[in-house]
Amino acid sequence: MAGKITAEELKSQTSDFVIIDVRESDELQGGFIENSVHMPLGLSIRNAKKNQIDNLKDKKICTYCGTGYRGNIAADELVKEGFNAVTLDGGYLSWNQS
Repeated sequence: MAGKITAEELKSQTSDFVIIDVRESDELQGGFIENSVHMPLGLSIRNAKKNQIDNLKDKKICTYCGTGYRGNIAADELVKEGFNAVTLDGGYLSWNQS
């Protein structure tokens, strides 16, 4: 199971992570974390299972969605595939509130 990171912790360590936004395209209108990579949940899982993002295996990954649910699923699936992944606790909502 993937760990969690708070918005405050992530804000102080953004350069240490590849941040993956697993929301759908239409959700990005409300904003996103600067320099994050948009890769919707289903695509991120498929890419991991098909070894299409293996270049990220030596990096720390943080996934996020709107509230944390899908981000947590994505991080768990990435960990199962051998990635070093955590999820943003509370998702983008927590990012905006911190």
